[in-house]
Amino acid sequence: MILPSLDSLRCFAEAARLLNFRKAAKKVGLTPAAFGARIRSLEHEMGAPLFQRTTRKVMLTSRGLALLPYARRCIEAAEDCVRAARGEKGAPKTELVLGTRHELGLSWVLPQLGALARDLPHVELHLYFGSGSDLLIRVRTAEVDCAITSARFADTLLDAISLHEERYVFVGARSLLARKPFTRVEHAKNHTLLDTSSELPLFSYFRDAHKGKTYDFARVVRLGAIGAIRIRALEGAGVAVLPEYIIEDDLAKGRFVRILPSVAPRADYFRLVFRSDDPRRSLFEALASRLSKVPLR
Repeated sequence: MILPSLDSLRCFAEAARLLNFRKAAKKVGLTPAAFGARIRSLEHEMGAPLFQRTTRKVMLTSRGLALLPYARRCIEAAEDCVRAARGEKGAPKTELVLGTRHELGLSWVLPQLGALARDLPHVELHLYFGSGSDLLIRVRTAEVDCAITSARFADTLLDAISLHEERYVFVGARSLLARKPFTRVEHAKNHTLLDTSSELPLFSYFRDAHKGKTYDFARVVRLGAIGAIRIRALEGAGVAVLPEYIIEDDLAKGRFVRILPSVAPRADYFRLVFRSDDPRRSLFEALASRLSKVPLR
């Protein structure tokens, strides 16, 4: 299908409005000959005459009358394109599904929704709660537009913007470590490790920082969610690597004790992850900028 030029449609609309080719040509800044050529070219593209022309008058044909409202709509849309590019129409209404871990979503994202609605009034934000690997998969398949996660990935289809550094601490309940000390690597055999999953283990942040050391735990129990790990660790069910911002109060009140404190676990970053081919990167950058202004909690 050959699409007509916008200039030809504009000539047609002016001729239909004025029903005078000479006046219409002057209105669009063309000579009468050039204007007539535009109309003939458009009629050729449409495959039908659009005007009945005599020496005395110009009238729209039935085909011309059918085309007129669509031609005007097309011209208005083109004008809106120019206004939008100039920033005169404001940002378009957009719906975004933001994925997040359950704990982070409740403690950090949810309290920001009011401020985000004020700062980004054109964005309707929906939340999806999931785990690290689940969030990455759903962003990749476009089920979720973007997600906040510290999960590592090497997928070239995904891109990310850093939000906050996430520091980790290897801890155990004070009551547990009083019964079963953990002051040497060899003590791992006396303990249960509580972790998230085999694909994205939190303990790797500590293990990678303590290179060359092997930890042979008596058992590894995977609980899937950081909140569940924290609860079980406080109950003395095992030791765990947990985000520092989540257990700051537990450390301050002595409920948790740092294990092998001379080893600083490798830090990571919370990132806003999205598809690298998503054309809305500027919107994700605006969202990330506002999220990063609020400390983790």
